[in-house]
Amino acid sequence: MISSMTGYGSASRQVSLGAGVVADLQVECRAVNSRFLDLGFRLPDECRAAEPALREITTQSLSRGKVEFRAAWRINQSNHSSATGAFHSDSHALGAISKERLDALYTLQERAQDIFPKARELSIGEILRWPGIVAEPRGEEEGWLAATVEAGRAALDALMKSRQAEGKALVTVLTNITSKMNQVIANIEPKVPEYVAQYQEKLTERLSESLAAQELGKGIGSELMERIRQEVVLYAVRIDVAEEFARLKTHLNTVQTALTGKGPVGKRLDFLMQELNREANTLSSKSVSEECTQAALELKLLIEQMREQVQNLE
Repeated sequence: MISSMTGYGSASRQVSLGAGVVADLQVECRAVNSRFLDLGFRLPDECRAAEPALREITTQSLSRGKVEFRAAWRINQSNHSSATGAFHSDSHALGAISKERLDALYTLQERAQDIFPKARELSIGEILRWPGIVAEPRGEEEGWLAATVEAGRAALDALMKSRQAEGKALVTVLTNITSKMNQVIANIEPKVPEYVAQYQEKLTERLSESLAAQELGKGIGSELMERIRQEVVLYAVRIDVAEEFARLKTHLNTVQTALTGKGPVGKRLDFLMQELNREANTLSSKSVSEECTQAALELKLLIEQMREQVQNLE
C-alpha cells in the first residue's frame, strides 16, 4: 500500500523499578517529509541502550522520511500509593529518606555556618533535592531496554498505519488531479487542427500582402525571401504538437499505474512531474491560439498541485 511520509504513533509500557515501584514509559514516533531516511532519537538515559534496536527495526520498515523517537517516563501513582507502607521499611524504595545522608548533610551545613555565620540554612526543598537524600530506584537496564524496544516497535506500527491512511487520502487527491489534466487535454486536443488552420490562413494572408507589395517584374527580393523562410520554419514548429499531447497522456497513464500499485512511489512520481511539466512548457511555447495557451497554463498549475502532494509520498 502507498504511504505518506508524515505520521505519528505512540505506545506505553511499564518498567519495574524494584521495591514495588513501577514507571510508566511513553514512546512517541513522529515522521515528516525527507528525501532520504533520517532517524533521530531523544531518549532519557535509562532508554539509550535501545537506540540501536529501534534504528534497526525502523530501517527495515521505512525507506524515506525524517523519523524521530521520543521517550519519557514517570512514576505510576497508583503503584506509588499502594506501596507507601514499604517505603518506610525499605531503604531502596522511592520516597525513602537516607538517614545517613541526611545526618551528613546536617553536619556539613553546621560546619559551613561556622565559617559563614550569615549564610542561611537549607530549605526543605533544597534538602530533598540533595543527591542521595531521597532514594530513587532506577530498575535494571534489561528491563528498560526491553520496555523501550517493545514500546518503540508498537509506536512505529502505529506510525505506519497513520502513514498508510494518509497515503490513501493522497492517492485520491492525485487521482482527481490526474483526471482533471486528462479532461483538459481531451478538451483542447481536438481543437488544435482548427487553430492550426486559422494560423495557416493568417500566414497566407501575410505572405500574399508582402508579395503584392513588390513591384511587378522585379521578382522577390532577398529580404522578402528571408521573411518567408522564417515564417515557414516557425509555422512548421508550431503545428507539431501531436507528440506533446501523446507524451502527456503517456505520462499521466504512468502516474495512474503507479498510484494503483504498491510500495514506495514518491521518487518515481517526482520524476514524472518533471516530465509532465516539460511537455506542458513545450505545448505553451508552440501555442497557436489563446485557448491553447490557457490550456497549457492550466496543465502547469495542476502539475504543480500534484508535485506538492507527491512530496508527501514515500
